[in-house]
Amino acid sequence: MIPHIKHTPTSKVISAYYTVHPDDRQAFIDAVIPHLSTTAQQDGCTYYVFAEDLIDRNTIHLTEGWRDQAAIDAHMADEYFLKAVTTVLEGIRVLDYQAEYYDVGTQTAGALPDSN
Repeated sequence: MIPHIKHTPTSKVISAYYTVHPDDRQAFIDAVIPHLSTTAQQDGCTYYVFAEDLIDRNTIHLTEGWRDQAAIDAHMADEYFLKAVTTVLEGIRVLDYQAEYYDVGTQTAGALPDSN
């Protein structure tokens, strides 16, 4: 299991999703899995998570937390990341993709709301 410590100070967040052709879903997963653990170990990565959408299994969400822009830049040059991107761009039918980049102004550790 890849450790995810969202309480680590994070100044950059990337939130994206990919909707892939149903016939390419497993190929997409196979393309991204090899770089998940290497990315989680990169200097400046606070979390890096792919997750299947609970309503549309062909939509995969990606949420990334980074210490700073330099850490993102290093990640974008990483050989495992580049291999995954190349595989996706050359062999996966991505039907929809959207991404947003966020600068984090403040960060507060939270919990589920009290049900009382």
